[in-house]
Amino acid sequence: MRLIFLLTILFNALALNLSAQVSTYQPWAHSNDAVAKLWQRISQGQVTLDSSSEKAFLRSLLAALEVPIESQTLVFSKTSLQNNLIHPQRPRALYFNDHLYIGWVQGGVIEIIAIDPGQEPQFYSLDIPVNSRQPPNLAPSEQCFSCHETTRTQRVKGLLVRSVFTADSGQPLLRHGSFLTTPDSPISERWGGWYVTGKHGSELHMGNVTASENPAGDSVHLPRNKGANLESIAHLFDTDPYLTTTSDIVALMVLEHQCAIQNLFTAATRFTLEALERQRAMQDAFGDPISDEPQGSALSLIQHHAQSIVKSLLFADEHPLPEGGIEGNPAFQDAFRKNRKETSDGRSLKDFQLHTRLFKHRCSYMIHSESFLALPPALKQAIYQQLESALDPTPSEGGMHLSASEREHLRNILTETHPEIAKAWKIQTP
Repeated sequence: MRLIFLLTILFNALALNLSAQVSTYQPWAHSNDAVAKLWQRISQGQVTLDSSSEKAFLRSLLAALEVPIESQTLVFSKTSLQNNLIHPQRPRALYFNDHLYIGWVQGGVIEIIAIDPGQEPQFYSLDIPVNSRQPPNLAPSEQCFSCHETTRTQRVKGLLVRSVFTADSGQPLLRHGSFLTTPDSPISERWGGWYVTGKHGSELHMGNVTASENPAGDSVHLPRNKGANLESIAHLFDTDPYLTTTSDIVALMVLEHQCAIQNLFTAATRFTLEALERQRAMQDAFGDPISDEPQGSALSLIQHHAQSIVKSLLFADEHPLPEGGIEGNPAFQDAFRKNRKETSDGRSLKDFQLHTRLFKHRCSYMIHSESFLALPPALKQAIYQQLESALDPTPSEGGMHLSASEREHLRNILTETHPEIAKAWKIQTP
């Protein structure tokens, strides 16, 4: 009995010590992302989050981080850390802006991925306070990397949008395959395990419905027609606990594009810095002058990553939209465009097209993001050179999918809204 008593005391002491360590965690000491900056303001009493309910806390958190609630997408497959809480009747909600991704499921913790410019993404978990006297508890999360640091993310900490055949329990039927969703994915492979609101014509996706296996388990049936072109999902589950009643098709496609290109930024940054470090080490070993100007294998690697980024920026492999286009919730589109960078005549890389492709101007708005601006200078220089060549009146292979008028529009938009590009291309701006 005495041994049990002593072990109990020791366990409680360890728990209290761990709690103290977590409660005193200072993210701003380790990162420069938006969450770290917010938590510094919270610690100084400048910001208070509403802990009167889960829904109120989530709403106030999104407002403090400037993440629009209209970006809500809903996933009902058990494909995250909080699998035991996720179900087709209780989907996990995701919200995002250009540099933050917020995940929440009823009764669980809030999961956050924050983009720290120049660094790999930061992963956090946030406990929702049970009362107004308890401070919100933010902690780094290391449990995500079994999925978020694999070949699917180029072996760097990255972002994933997956599509899976999902049973009515929410369990993914992985024996029948899964899909990593990117802008070049056909609609037929998208959104398995997700709710989708909006119109998409006759091309059928995998969302809004669950799959069933035959008795032998060697084939799967997915009633795609039942999930097609739904403007409301209120009949599928109780939407009252959520901040909006939509899981918007346009928001889903923007999320997929953004995750794919952010992963390219992260991987290219790491591999560029490693290549330049190897180059400096080799120069030192052979007694050569130390130079940060990429040469040899480092230059080849940087050019390769720049080419991948330029292709993605220019939507070179984008899968065409279904005949007739797609139609989503205007509220998301309005919220998404609030921080757009406009030319003098009102054009922006955040303008939607939605008939044959997602955006009107096929150069990604992510070229204005802090994560792009923080890319290593040698990598950005290579990107600017290749981008200029792709948008030339006689373009390189990277711009052959763009019409002459579209290339001209993109050159004008970029030189007017992106000072670094205007400088790199030696173009005088007003």
